[in-house]
Amino acid sequence: MTTPTGSVSPNEPSAGPTAWFAKEDGWAILIGLAIVLTGSALFWNGANLRWLAALPPKWSSPSQVAADLVTHWPRYGAQYLFWLAAFAIALRALGRSIGTFVPAFSFLYLAAYAIFVLGQWEGAVRYNLEPPLVALFVGLAVANLIGVPRWLAPALRGELYIKTGIVLLGATVPLSLILLAGPIAIVQASIVSIVTFAVIFGIAVRLGLDRPFAATLGVGGAVCGVSAAIAVAGAVGARKEQASITISIVVLWAIAMIFALPFVARALHLPTGVAGAWIGTSEFADAAGIAAAQTYGGLAGKVDGISGTADQALQAFTLVKVVGRDVWIGIWAVVLAIVATTRWEERPAGSAPDVREIWRRFPKFVLGFFLASALVTAATAHYDLASYNREAIPNLIAPIKDLRSWAFILSFLSIGLTTRIGDLAATGRKPLIAFTAGVAVNLALGYVLSVHLFGAHWAGLGQ
Repeated sequence: MTTPTGSVSPNEPSAGPTAWFAKEDGWAILIGLAIVLTGSALFWNGANLRWLAALPPKWSSPSQVAADLVTHWPRYGAQYLFWLAAFAIALRALGRSIGTFVPAFSFLYLAAYAIFVLGQWEGAVRYNLEPPLVALFVGLAVANLIGVPRWLAPALRGELYIKTGIVLLGATVPLSLILLAGPIAIVQASIVSIVTFAVIFGIAVRLGLDRPFAATLGVGGAVCGVSAAIAVAGAVGARKEQASITISIVVLWAIAMIFALPFVARALHLPTGVAGAWIGTSEFADAAGIAAAQTYGGLAGKVDGISGTADQALQAFTLVKVVGRDVWIGIWAVVLAIVATTRWEERPAGSAPDVREIWRRFPKFVLGFFLASALVTAATAHYDLASYNREAIPNLIAPIKDLRSWAFILSFLSIGLTTRIGDLAATGRKPLIAFTAGVAVNLALGYVLSVHLFGAHWAGLGQ
C-alpha cells in the first residue's frame, strides 16, 4: 500500500526476501510455480498432474455426475486438500486466522464444485456458459439478492486466487509457443492490443475518468479482462471498485461476443481459420473466445460456403488471443507501472520521481507469469508445433490449465460474492461508453487484419 504521495505506508513490509512472503503476490508466485515445477518434473519423467487436476465431466444426466463422483472422489478430495493447505499456509503467513478460513474455504470449494458441474451441463455448454462465468453470475446473484454470511468472508480471497491463476496462465504461454506462433499472430495481436488500449484510455480520460481507472479499462479491453484488470489496477494505483467495474463490463461484452462473432462470421461465410483469428482479436476472455471459436469451427463441412476445419478455428484463436494477446498482461503491467510513477503521480515542485516506487507498485505476481512461461519453455523448447500439440498440451499444459480453471472459478465466485451492483451503477455510464467505443474499434480492426491483411495466412493455417 502507498500513500497519496507514493511513499511507503507504515504497514508496508520492508524490502528483503521475507517481504515477498508478507504479500499475496509472493505466495501466488510460490503456489503457482510449485504446480508448474511439479508438472514439468513429472512431464520430463513420462508422467503428469492429471490425477490431481480432476474436473467434473460434461453431462446430460445427473447420474453421470454421480458416477464420476463415486469413481473420482479421492481425486477431488486430494485437490481440495491441496488448495486448502496452499492457501491456508499463505494466509497464515499474512496474519489471517486459519480457524475461520478452513470452514469458509471448505464451503467455497464445494460451491465451486457445484458451479463447475453446472457449467459442464449440456445446456450450459450449448449456450457457452463457461464455469468461471457461471461462478461470477452466481456470486453476483447471491451477494445482491440474498446476502453473504459473515462467516464466509475469510475465504473470499479473490485476488489471491486470481493471482495464482495468472501465474499458471504463464505456463500456457511458453516462449517456445510464441516463437512457433510466427510473426503474423504476434504482429496482429500487438496491433490490436495497442490500438484498443489507446482508444479506450483516450476516450475514458476525455469523459473525465481518472487515468488509473482509464488504464485499467483500457488493458481490460486490450488483453483479458479479469487477469489484466487485477494486474494493472495495482500497477497504476486504481481503486478496487474500479477493477470490479472493469471486470463486470468485460464479462458482459465477452458473453455478447460468444454469440455475435460466430453469427456474423457465418453470415459472411468466413473460412474457419480467418474467423478464429477474428475471434482472437475481438473476444475479451479466453474461455468465452474458445467457446465462440469451437462453435464456429463446428460449422465446417456442415454449412455451405464455410471452408476449413474445426481445428483451424481453434488454432487461430489460440495463436492470436491465448498466445499473442495474453502475453501483453505482463508488458502492460511493466509499462503502466513506470508511466503511473513517473508521469501521473503528483510530486513537490522540482522533485524527481522515485524510481523505487516503480518496483513497489509493480505487481510482483506478473514475475511469476514470466517465470512459469520460462519453465515450460525449457520443458518444451525442442518440440515443433505438431509435437507440442500432440505431447506437451495433453501431458503438461492441460493439467495446469485445469488447475488454473479451479483457481479462476474460486476467484470469480469470490469477486461476485463481494461485488455490489449498486456500487457499480453509481459510477454512471462513462466507463461503459469508453469500453464500448474500444469494442467497436476492436471489431473493425480485427476484421481488417484477419480477413483482408492476413486472410490468406489464416485461411491456410496448418496446411
